[in-house]
Amino acid sequence: MAPLRLLLLPLLCAAAAAGGETRGAVRSCAESRQALAGRGFALASLPPSLISGEHLRICPQEYTCCASETEERLSEQSRGDLQGLVGEAAGFLLSTLGSRQRRFQDFFRELLAGAEQSLQAMFTRSYGRLYAQHARLFQGLFVELRRHLQGARPGLDEALSDFWARLLERMLPLLNPQYSFPESYLECVGHQAEGLRAFGDSPRQLRVQRRQVTRAFIAARAFVQGLATGRDVVVQAVKLSPSGECRRAHMRLSYCPLCRGTPALKPCNGFCLNVMKGCFASAAELDPEWERFLDALTQLAERLGGPFNFELAADSIGVKISEAIMFLQEHSVQISAKVFQSCGSPRPAPARSRRSPREEAKRRFRTYLPEEKPTTAAGTNLDRLVSDVKEKLRLMRRFWVLLPHALCSDEKVAADVTNEDSCWNGQARGRYLPDVTGDGLVNQINNPEVEVDISRPDMPTRQHVLALRSATSRLVGACNGQDLDFQDADVAKGRLGGGSCLPIRKNQHKQKPAPPSKILAMAMPAPVLPVER
Repeated sequence: MAPLRLLLLPLLCAAAAAGGETRGAVRSCAESRQALAGRGFALASLPPSLISGEHLRICPQEYTCCASETEERLSEQSRGDLQGLVGEAAGFLLSTLGSRQRRFQDFFRELLAGAEQSLQAMFTRSYGRLYAQHARLFQGLFVELRRHLQGARPGLDEALSDFWARLLERMLPLLNPQYSFPESYLECVGHQAEGLRAFGDSPRQLRVQRRQVTRAFIAARAFVQGLATGRDVVVQAVKLSPSGECRRAHMRLSYCPLCRGTPALKPCNGFCLNVMKGCFASAAELDPEWERFLDALTQLAERLGGPFNFELAADSIGVKISEAIMFLQEHSVQISAKVFQSCGSPRPAPARSRRSPREEAKRRFRTYLPEEKPTTAAGTNLDRLVSDVKEKLRLMRRFWVLLPHALCSDEKVAADVTNEDSCWNGQARGRYLPDVTGDGLVNQINNPEVEVDISRPDMPTRQHVLALRSATSRLVGACNGQDLDFQDADVAKGRLGGGSCLPIRKNQHKQKPAPPSKILAMAMPAPVLPVER
């Protein structure tokens, strides 16, 4: 008998130690009461020591510091906490997409305003009252350019063609003051403007000028709209409504240690990953379309800094107008003859209404001198903006798939992966034994913590996917010089082109995403780059 007692002695000691833990420090609810009081619970409703947990519906039905009402309230708080965690993790996306969208939009508007001011200043110095009499024509052009940039006008080609036609109607009487031109005659002139080659040596060169400006405006507007779409999708995607299974699983993860009397005990990392992967299984389905969307934004950003440079396009507007007018003046005799041949010979003007040729010579249009070429208040910092946004887009990659990993890497949410034996495993302090499921919806079919119905698609997620897909199509179109929102005549005829951007396909993601551990760190608003003046 004595040898048997000696063999059983270590086991009896271990059991006594475990029982002592239950009867001793862990049996007290002092730490849990303090934590619950900080969350607004009345101390009178909280037991001073562990009680039977048979009434619990979510947490283990053993000894507990939580009454039924406490568990129910904690479950509701858990839902808000989960939404807060996701909002915090998505803070980097929201702040970056929103701030860059506003920065590019303001930059493009400033460039356009600067181009208009430069043209107005130069033409006022050159022509004075003569320009003032026709200023509305030039102001109208910039109104149409701003409307197109904001997405309110269905195409630039028509607006530019109309401007050149109206400009020829205004210039012809100035170049031929000896004739009278009624409205009906000027309408004929406007219709013949492009065929007359009045503003260049060939219609093709004139179209090239228009295409350069048009492509840059299409790209600028599509890029700003793309950033706004990405921001809106993130705003809606993080407004998740957790399923009942998800809420219960997150309650077990976050608050059941508190009810057990050990509020400082953190969940095991594997336990956390399974809960978060189950809760965000639908959000992970955004990832493929999100990656294609980021690819398209990056491609178009590169175009904005290259062949579709909005800064160069805006600066060139005044120069091109001045050069076109100079060409018309230098070839006024030939062009006037073509107009008279097409629209008929005009009647001579009354003698007293004729302007002196010498007086007109004082008002000759001229091209910009080097120091007069349009500049912008913002300076030349488009390259910096493009470089900055490309780096930020790189950090956004695989966000939706890596979201559970990012959340569980937060020390406030779960224990470190190296602390496997002293963490909350859903039942007690100890190692979490179930395997961690793979990423994505399909892999959650065997999730041990959250029951996920993979056969039923999540409708809000499908709407977000469609929004991203539509935005990606517009971005790829703009990258190829095509406006898919407003099909210009040139686009319909396939003449804008100018790009080699390819449709974004699956697995076309060569850039390295940010590590999951850095996603929460990046949730802080990004610093605003100083604008060079």
